Amino acid sequence: MFWRLVKIIPPLRNSESKNQVKLSCFSPVNVSVALTLLSVAADVPPAEQEKLFLQKLRQCCVLFDFVSDPLSDLKWKEVKRAALSEMVEYLTHNRSVITEPIYPEVVHVFAVNMFRALPPSSNPTGAEFDPEEDEPTLEAAWPHLQLVYEFFLRFLESPDFQPNIAKKYIDQKFVMQLLELFDSEDPRERDFLKTTLHRIYGKFLGLRAYIRKQINNIFYRFIYETEHHNGIAELLEILGSIINGFALPLKEEHKIFLLKVLLPLHKVKSLSVYHPQLAYCVVQFLEKDSTLTEPVVMALLKYWPKTHSPKEVMFLNELEEILDVIEPSEFVKVMEPLFRQLAKCVSSPHFQVAERALYYWNNEYIMSLISDNAARILPIMFPSLYRNSKTHWNKTIHGLIYNALKLFMEMNQKLFDDCTQQFRAEKNKEKAKWKEREEAWIKIENLAKSNPQFLMYIDSSSLSSPMDMETDGPIIEDVMMLKKTVEEEATQLHRDQRRERPLMRRKSELPQDTSTTKALETHRRAEDMIGAQDGH
Repeated sequence: MFWRLVKIIPPLRNSESKNQVKLSCFSPVNVSVALTLLSVAADVPPAEQEKLFLQKLRQCCVLFDFVSDPLSDLKWKEVKRAALSEMVEYLTHNRSVITEPIYPEVVHVFAVNMFRALPPSSNPTGAEFDPEEDEPTLEAAWPHLQLVYEFFLRFLESPDFQPNIAKKYIDQKFVMQLLELFDSEDPRERDFLKTTLHRIYGKFLGLRAYIRKQINNIFYRFIYETEHHNGIAELLEILGSIINGFALPLKEEHKIFLLKVLLPLHKVKSLSVYHPQLAYCVVQFLEKDSTLTEPVVMALLKYWPKTHSPKEVMFLNELEEILDVIEPSEFVKVMEPLFRQLAKCVSSPHFQVAERALYYWNNEYIMSLISDNAARILPIMFPSLYRNSKTHWNKTIHGLIYNALKLFMEMNQKLFDDCTQQFRAEKNKEKAKWKEREEAWIKIENLAKSNPQFLMYIDSSSLSSPMDMETDGPIIEDVMMLKKTVEEEATQLHRDQRRERPLMRRKSELPQDTSTTKALETHRRAEDMIGAQDGH
């Protein structure tokens, strides 16, 4: 069954041009329109159905005002919405309807409805933006835009679609305008854009290099100029799929993209918005070419956050994903700087950072890598583990540290004993050095007291002896006592710590815009919607 649609021909004033009417989806339409009832497809012979289809496509180029006066032209808005919906159904359930004259009209309908100047961002930028707290600004014209996206996706995915004909209309200019829409604040629109661009990338081989280049330019501008773009996560999701299809060996162009574009994205303040997609892209590269592991890990260590603990937790998450796919030969190249950073994380006063680092010892593959290289890793980790087993303020961290020490002890008891003795020797050296310094200060103080003017200048508070800066507590002299402590604490950890807890903070209980929340909850992802219709 096709549709009934009235023919809407908005008259143009002398001062108006067609371009002004179609400038944006917010352009108002004059309600004084001439109406002509169009026939139903079933009532016309097959030879005239193409003509009817073209008429209906042209009518869908009429734009309505959804912002300044949402209640205006309700009848005609519903007519257009119903027509778009029926066009989607018609294209889905009929074959041989996409003839050559249809191509420019479909592309024109999409361009007129979609390509528009986006309003300035209403949400804060950079680290101030929190996707869990700050609600997105939704597109007012979405009832029409969604159907145009669905119709265009059906057009691209139709068995009748011929890229050789469509490439005359879906060109570099079209792709550039499409990419500009990724900065839309509405996540529903970005979801459809992601699917649309991915389909275009798959069907138009001649546009692939151009698409990658323009995405690179968006990333460069984001990293080095604006630090704000709403569609970075969606663009990275597309790239994750593209990277997955790269042929081996990787081209130099693709390696440069990893090193010069993807890795610097870790520097941006708003990393949390797109980090899962970024980490996926990085891991995809390492699965394709393990020789990239060393420059990737060294870049992560270079960009490692110094004062932003939630960002540090994200880096630890990504680093574990990398270690899950790392080759043993590549692990040897990066293990020393890597575990020096992990030792710093274990010592972090932010318990989530220390906790996330210590969870590495629950990963079987990472433990096998550590076991093979324990002689070089344990001496790096032992001082940090031992000190924080005594001094960290969070008791959960104590249990995790004892668990790590127990695993090290089971790996190589002799090495563990040697590290314990070496650590004790180092602490004794520090104490001896501190004692020498204290004695030197006492000598200086005694010499000062011999000065006749000593009592005139001295403050009574300075007569106390130098403060002992030792914070590690008493050293366990007996190695066996340390082992016993480790065994007891690690056993207690396994009893108490079997519940998964979120590594990041919860969303606070803030008032929410119920209409925005409902709109996002009822949104169906583009791929899910297309798949569901294909199943019927």
